[in-house]
Amino acid sequence: MKSYIQDQIEVFREQNQNRGRLLVSCPDQPGIVSAISQFLFSFNANIIESSQYSTNPEGGTFFIRIEMECPGLQKKAKEMERQFIEIAKNFEMEWSFQPVYRVKKAAIFVSKELHCLLELLWEWQSGDLMLDIPLVISNHEAARDVVEGLNIPFYYMPANKDIRAEVEEKQLQLLKEHEIDVMILARYMQILTPGFVSEYPKKIINIHHSFLPAFVGARPYERAYDRGVKLIGATSHYVTNDLDEGPIIEQDISRVDHRNDVDSLKKIGRNIERSVLARAVKWHLEDRIIVHGNKTIVF
Repeated sequence: MKSYIQDQIEVFREQNQNRGRLLVSCPDQPGIVSAISQFLFSFNANIIESSQYSTNPEGGTFFIRIEMECPGLQKKAKEMERQFIEIAKNFEMEWSFQPVYRVKKAAIFVSKELHCLLELLWEWQSGDLMLDIPLVISNHEAARDVVEGLNIPFYYMPANKDIRAEVEEKQLQLLKEHEIDVMILARYMQILTPGFVSEYPKKIINIHHSFLPAFVGARPYERAYDRGVKLIGATSHYVTNDLDEGPIIEQDISRVDHRNDVDSLKKIGRNIERSVLARAVKWHLEDRIIVHGNKTIVF
């Protein structure tokens, strides 16, 4: 199976060897789009897709995502980044340039519940999530057979508050060895320490089983049932050191009523969780997200 996926990745790289994405945020002012367009024209780059947004044309923040086709991009990429620095300084830009042929490497973390992991693996096998998965890490053995059945290395690493620092040190070593670009917490029921989170800012994607900011923390379905809610949902967000309060990427909901007990709420919720997480990961892989404070702009 993995050789088939690797073949898909190689085809993707070949098809997108000249495709790049530019994400920019900066104080809004005249001339931003013109400067970027002229810069890309100087490298013979053709703009394929462009999306922009301003919080306020007078004194607000401007955001833009551009996808381009540029002949010989692999040879030009470093020079393009070097020359763009001057434009970025002039407009006080925060920016990133991502060649599409660089397929991101993801580490998936999971505990006992496998529905989000299974959704990600299905999307990955079908080619709808274009990423490389060098490893899956879990504090339970439940996912081993599924993961190793796809020839993905599985690491069983029990974790609790008493050994958390030691375990995270080993995890970070693995992530660095595999040059991981993004971590996906697919119902990984452990709280990460500030030191761990600081190693991957805006690169840890979590799924929380409630429609945040409602029911932060543990046992949200039980608390939702006790409260008699009529809507339940799920939220995917970037992890920060504030529990379940990082920048929200995607959310969804489903209507429920008095006939739903806790078990049926969980069953409905699992369907929401897996689709919300898959969409959030897809948008991250496609460089469609700009983090602004504790919010996100998703193009």
